[in-house]
Amino acid sequence: MISERSLAVLHAIVSDYVSSNEPVGSKAIVERHSFGVSAATIRNDMALLEDDELIAQPHTSSGRVPTDKGYRLYVDTLARIRPLSPAQRTAIERFLGESADLDDAMVRTVRLLAQLTNQVAVAQYPSLRRTVVRHIDLVAIAEDRVLCVLILGSGVVEQQIARLPASRVTEAWVQGLRGRIADAVVGVDVEGAVAAVTRLEESLEAWAEPAEASLVQRVLGVVSDQLQANRNDRIAVAGAANLSRPGEFHGALPSVLEAIEEQVTLLRLFGELAQDGRDVAASIGRENERYGLAATSVIATSYEEDGALVSKLGVIGPLRMDYAGNISTVRAVARYLNRFLDEAQ
Repeated sequence: MISERSLAVLHAIVSDYVSSNEPVGSKAIVERHSFGVSAATIRNDMALLEDDELIAQPHTSSGRVPTDKGYRLYVDTLARIRPLSPAQRTAIERFLGESADLDDAMVRTVRLLAQLTNQVAVAQYPSLRRTVVRHIDLVAIAEDRVLCVLILGSGVVEQQIARLPASRVTEAWVQGLRGRIADAVVGVDVEGAVAAVTRLEESLEAWAEPAEASLVQRVLGVVSDQLQANRNDRIAVAGAANLSRPGEFHGALPSVLEAIEEQVTLLRLFGELAQDGRDVAASIGRENERYGLAATSVIATSYEEDGALVSKLGVIGPLRMDYAGNISTVRAVARYLNRFLDEAQ
């Protein structure tokens, strides 16, 4: 069982190593921290921490650095998470508040998170299956083209052109079709809207003229594609350049970048962290090995909770990161993103 002072020494080592990127010795701890004991006593505590594999000596006669296990204990025993400054909170609120729509909000979220933490920021798009279809419009833009506009309650706007094998498409025909589709999907969640469009396609012979069936099917196909696109899990990523700082990954950077490019891998990892039960969860070093990210630490939280539907955001970076500051920032950005989504509904 680690003593209270030994735990405090571990926290001092992590704090000093994160800020200096240099192994930490007992003399430096005595000079920088108010333990009220001698350097020899601190060395004894460090020896106990080393026996428990919480710190290690990278070179002979050097100070100590935290191990994966040490970082884990440090994060698990953080007594106080450093709050954001008023200026940081104001910057987050203003920057996200200027978002034009959901896509803009997600891009802004990861850009801001990457800037505030100096890590790679990852955000999963909110689960839209229960988001309702707010509006749908069809606009004849040429004799053989119809613009399909889909607007969801979350602020997502999808626009796609349906190209029709016809010599002439009238505005009256387009508006009649728009009315039928709108009656089926407006006010319905995305999942239900997909099913409604499928039913329209299956019953085409009962309500569409035979000569128009192929035209209607083209339009319904485009609307279905737009809805399907908003059922899929998507992520936004920013800040990959932050990984290029020298000396952090010791040759593992290519594999880290490759893992980050795998969207499915990130979704699985973030999904596992979301089940951690904590407000903000951390996964450190070897805990990420099966995802190809053994050289990294991941901090993640959930937002936009709706029953079983949970979306995630967080940061990925080296083991030597500002855990307290990054946890605070991830939590704050998630709260502001939640607020934006609530106001967009």
